[in-house]
Amino acid sequence: MNDLLKYQIGITLIKGIGPNLAKNLIAYLGGVEAVFKEKKQNLAKIPGIGDVLSAEITSQDVMSRAEMEVEFILKNKIETYFFTQKSYPYRLKECPDSPVMLYYKGTANLNEGKFIGIVGTRKATEAGKDICKNIIADLSEKAGNITVVSGLAYGVDICAHKSSLDVHTATIGVLGHGLDRIYPSVHRSTAVRMIQHGGLLTEYMSETNPDKQNFVMRNRIIAGMCDALIVIESGRRGGSLITAQLANDYNRDVFAVPGRIGDEYSAGCNMLIKQNKASLIESAEDVQRFMNWEDTSIQGSKMAVQTQLFENLSEDEQTIITSLRRFPDGININELTVQLNKPYSRLSSQLLEMEFKGLVRCLPGGMYRVVK
Repeated sequence: MNDLLKYQIGITLIKGIGPNLAKNLIAYLGGVEAVFKEKKQNLAKIPGIGDVLSAEITSQDVMSRAEMEVEFILKNKIETYFFTQKSYPYRLKECPDSPVMLYYKGTANLNEGKFIGIVGTRKATEAGKDICKNIIADLSEKAGNITVVSGLAYGVDICAHKSSLDVHTATIGVLGHGLDRIYPSVHRSTAVRMIQHGGLLTEYMSETNPDKQNFVMRNRIIAGMCDALIVIESGRRGGSLITAQLANDYNRDVFAVPGRIGDEYSAGCNMLIKQNKASLIESAEDVQRFMNWEDTSIQGSKMAVQTQLFENLSEDEQTIITSLRRFPDGININELTVQLNKPYSRLSSQLLEMEFKGLVRCLPGGMYRVVK
């Protein structure tokens, strides 16, 4: 297993091989280990590689650095997710430029529940912080099984993390550096708490400095990890708007809290709304309505109706319902096809029929769950 991990890390170290090319290369050769064992002349013939990159692949000694990282991972009990693994966050897997490798320290499951990204200015006002706290508290209570994703930066980011911890809701911090440090260091105590009630996630190895370009890259992970992204206070330029644009590109639902005309840190949110790049929200209730997330506090009254819905099911429908019930917050259709050993086209058709009957509900990201 450690040898495989070494190769998985190694491919991220090859100069000139980014996430997309790495994925194509692995698919072409049938595995990551084969990349390092293929002859130079054969590598050069692979689309997108050529003589220059084939020379880089065969001449670079990246394995020694990869071995050092494996030692760091084992010593610090860090989890790794390679893009071909089932445990890799399925939401990110849908994004074409998702990282090849992720490093994670935490307790939250990255594939279960509802994921909300919250971003905004680093100079958040008290009003903005209050809005952030209220939205998180209300979503945690009424929507249930929420995980809040942000970037551990000053302002709205750290407010989102602290507010989540205050109401015992899991929160994930996406870092622009390795897991051997915390930046900014003033947020260390919060980050330590997050490891026990959420986690820290990064695509960067240890000894990676928090350079400016890394934070731009990490924004795509925040956008890709979430079902919905909320922007709370933003200027006309900055990381929040970049993250919002990425979320739009990934077909995620984007929301923005409006502000007064002329306020510096309302300009970005107002612009997103005006350009139809974000839906206007004022509360958690608005998010629930847009996302079709029912209030968990009233679900008990629906149990009798639910029981009636599941009478007189066909054998196939009963099998699907039984599998879905194991995942109350939903399961991706691709994972369900594997579990049930059914062709995608057939299962998709059956799920559509069951949706028409009111038996199942389709959620963002190709997720399905039993109706409540």
